[in-house]
Amino acid sequence: MTGERKKSILRFTLIGCGTVAALVVAAVVWIGVTLSSGPDEGDFPEYHPFRSAEAGERYLARYDERAAKWPVPSESRVVETSWGQTFVRVSGPADARPLVLLPSTGASSLMWMPNIEDLSESFRVYAVDQVYDYGRSVYTKPFKSPDDIVNWLDELFTALELGNDVNLAGLSYGGWITSQYALAHPDRLDRAVLLAPVATVFPLPGEWAWRAGLALIPHRTFLWRMTEWLFEDLVNTDDSGRRLAEELTDDAFLAMRCFRFKMPVHPTVLSDEELRGIEVPVLFLVGENEKLYAAEDAVERMGRLVPWVETEIIPGAGHDLTILKAERVNRRMVQFLLEP
Repeated sequence: MTGERKKSILRFTLIGCGTVAALVVAAVVWIGVTLSSGPDEGDFPEYHPFRSAEAGERYLARYDERAAKWPVPSESRVVETSWGQTFVRVSGPADARPLVLLPSTGASSLMWMPNIEDLSESFRVYAVDQVYDYGRSVYTKPFKSPDDIVNWLDELFTALELGNDVNLAGLSYGGWITSQYALAHPDRLDRAVLLAPVATVFPLPGEWAWRAGLALIPHRTFLWRMTEWLFEDLVNTDDSGRRLAEELTDDAFLAMRCFRFKMPVHPTVLSDEELRGIEVPVLFLVGENEKLYAAEDAVERMGRLVPWVETEIIPGAGHDLTILKAERVNRRMVQFLLEP
């Protein structure tokens, strides 16, 4: 290799490294700016929790457009809690057993569209817009600890008059919340479903951390890269799958631009003692291509520490299991929740 050739390679390598470093710095700066963009509680503007009145109108118009496609009859409830107004979308027979659905972070109750038709046949389903995230809920004070989230959810159950026989299911961050609530209030739950819960069984990987940091940069490209990685099976399944992934990215990017940034409570890993302390029947579902941890390792840890927990690896899916393999996930959830 000639000296000139070596210099050329070195130059491009340095440029590439410099670009990556610049993006990381930009992400850090952007996070710092958004975190310091105003108080998180107190004298909120009229357009709270949005960045502006115009941003609120833009987001809610898109939200309502998507909500109009909810495939089953539903009614809306707005519940007052100590953390603010929580919006709940209710479907299914009024006399059926309650099933509460918690979305992943950065999502709303609308993420359950692929699942609600099957689930609402057997249950009175309460799909929640988490009060400190995107959707129609409006927070009045931030979550600062897992206990805050658990107490908010407990207040919500009480306000909805769900009693002490509640089925609770959550995806990703919602799955982690489900595990926290199951540990704190087993007396209020009948059964719980953990769908690819974030953290919970293993720490978040380093790759997730830098990808999530870049995704906060206000340019759709970075958020799409996160979608491509986390929902790889959906993106690559066919043209319709890619279009759906693009649509989900557009929705998330719109929300990111319209809402003021809120720092979520960092999800934690359950210790061996905490896992052994789970008292309610639990179903743990994870896609075989999950990116946040190895599916086999997660199932092995659950099986070793809490053998009474039912586990299943969903083939041909990753973190997108409730979308790409909706029929199988729905069927397995209903089967588990109806077990005597």
